[in-house]
Amino acid sequence: MKKRVLLIVALMFFLGGIGSSAWATPALFDWGFNVDGNFYDYLEGNNLSDVPGLVYDDFNDLTGLGTITWSTDVEGDHSFISYFDIELNEQGDTLFNESGYAVGDLPTGQTWEIDEPGYVFGDIYDHVSGTDPHGNQVPTILDNDNGGLDPNYEDDVSWAMGWDFTLAAGETATITLCLTDDLAGWSGFYLTQHDPGYDPDNVPPETIYFYSTLDITGGGGGGGTAPVPEPATFLLMGIGLVGLAGVSRYRKSS
Repeated sequence: MKKRVLLIVALMFFLGGIGSSAWATPALFDWGFNVDGNFYDYLEGNNLSDVPGLVYDDFNDLTGLGTITWSTDVEGDHSFISYFDIELNEQGDTLFNESGYAVGDLPTGQTWEIDEPGYVFGDIYDHVSGTDPHGNQVPTILDNDNGGLDPNYEDDVSWAMGWDFTLAAGETATITLCLTDDLAGWSGFYLTQHDPGYDPDNVPPETIYFYSTLDITGGGGGGGTAPVPEPATFLLMGIGLVGLAGVSRYRKSS
């Protein structure tokens, strides 16, 4: 089980020894993935390479920003949950003044959660790992709630996003995770984490975003999605059917 109280104390000592300029950008403290009931966590000694099917070439494991993809072609039911604990502007304004929100309409099969990471009261880590602080098994179900972490009740923020889906024979699922400080080009559902900053003259307010997509391809033995016929194709099909009907009527009259 993760020694989370000791870790937060160690982190506070660590932050105290770093100059404020180092915290003008996000810093990734912890990540975790629960793939079909198998849990992988950075602070438990795992590397990203330990997560089967994960591609992270475009992910910065220092800032926690970038793109990660995961894919599987195994037939059946699947559950995939990703968890990130990213710190914003820590030096001078502490860990505990952040807020987080969900924005937009939640797609079918997708779940999310924003909460204090579990050092004091949050249960997000339990929901991702499947184990509570006492070592008891708990359901790996995100609660689609931000734990009250808004401007009226700020704290240390972490976030998680999951997908539940079923694959048929021949299908492949690809999940793309995007953690970014720029939402340009994205209009779907996303999570946001905000730190107001402690010195507007030197450290501006900072906001980062998290969104993900699920793409299922293949199936039907064809190794890909079925193409949609164009109007010209429909016209040719109609001419062919008329021709077949004429041949059939000619044979009957003969």
